Formats: sequence, structure tokens, C-alpha cells
Amino acid sequence: MLIYPAIDLMGGKAVRLQQGKRETAKVYAKKPWELLAGWAAAGVPRVHVVDLDAALSGGTTHNRDTIKKIAAATTMDIEVGGGVRSLDDCRRLYDLGARFVVLGTAAIKDPEMVERACAEFPRRVIVAVDAREGKVSVEGWTEDTGLDALEIGEAVARARAAAVLYTDIGRDGMRTGPNLEATTRLARRITPCPVIASGGVGTLEDIEQVRKTGAFAVVIGKALYEKAFTVEDAIKRAFVKSL
Repeated sequence: MLIYPAIDLMGGKAVRLQQGKRETAKVYAKKPWELLAGWAAAGVPRVHVVDLDAALSGGTTHNRDTIKKIAAATTMDIEVGGGVRSLDDCRRLYDLGARFVVLGTAAIKDPEMVERACAEFPRRVIVAVDAREGKVSVEGWTEDTGLDALEIGEAVARARAAAVLYTDIGRDGMRTGPNLEATTRLARRITPCPVIASGGVGTLEDIEQVRKTGAFAVVIGKALYEKAFTVEDAIKRAFVKSL
């Protein structure tokens, strides 16, 4: 299993939210691109970037200048999501240097566009399934849909997404442990489409437990920023069982 550190952008800064709530934002880096060198040296293959301003505004505001700086500062792959609603939005992010683009709300509100994106950009489109108590939420997690997360995961896997990014909203930024049961069910249901797990990782033991779910990778944010463990230790635990 791979480790993907997270950079959530708001106002050009790296922040973390609790359960996606804007009012809980805590700034961890004013120059997010300066975070990359240490992660690359540790062997991180990819960084997960979320443009929170774009996600919460429906794409009317964004952090594209910062995303461009992040992509230019490293040879690591960058996956970028937040407020991506069209093929043109995808193209803009690829032009900025993103290797992968993450679609979320569009998967619910415009599934045909997601299918076109997966066809036009093969193996470069990741679809986010963000769930609260098993039901998908959209528009920066501000709108609940009542749709079943597993069923949406199956649909985007059929559309040949490069991966499904599964986030348990209630655990995101809380460091209370990931939703292992839901991650396991999704990984089994949509194989061979990879699952990227996200939300709630707070300890090295959490990483080992996520690995057992069959997830291809896990996104880690707050635990790294608050030095609960190092990225080097996270990578080791992702591959090696504890004694």
C-alpha cells in the first residue's frame, strides 16, 4: 500500500479542516510547495492536493497559481481535486502539471461528463466518493444526496476511473481512525479498480489496518502535520507488519 500526503489549499495556504467544515481551518504552511522536498526524499510517489476554495465555491474561486507552484516544485506525481466540473477544468489542471485529476460532485451531477473524462484521459481520472454514514455528499461536503456510496463506487469503476478515492467525512481531520469496514467492502466490490482510502488516520496502527482492507493507497494529512508519526514511518508500516 502506498502513502499519499495531503495538501488542502485555502487562500494559497496548506490547511486542514475537521469534517470538511470551513470554520475549523488550521493553517500548517503558508508556502505549501515547501512541504514537498521532505516527502520526496522519503520516497513518497504521489501527493494528494485539494483546492478547498474551488470545492466550496463550485469552482468560481481557486488556487491554480499555488497548484502550479506545487507541481513545478517536485517530480512526484500530483493528483488534484476540488471544484472540477468539466472537461475544460480537467485540462486546466493537467496543464498546470497535475498527473491525475479528482472528480467528485461531477460523478453525481454529471456522470456522462465523468465517463467522457475517463475516455479522453485514460488512467488519469480519479473519482472521489465522499460519504457520511454510507451516503454520498457533494459540493464540498455541504450537500447530502442519499445515494449509496458502494453503488456510486461501482458505477465509476465501470466508467474505468483510474481509482476511487473513498473518504469517510465524519472521520476526516479527526484522527479517530479510518472506516475500515466501509473501505473493505468497497475494495472488494470494485476490484480490480484501486481504492484510495482517506479520512481518520491518526496512528501507525491505523495505517496497518487500512492496508488489510485491500486499499491501494491511503491519504494522510493532519497526523503528518501534527507529527503523530513521520512519513518515513508511515511508509514502513504500509509495507511491513508490526511485531
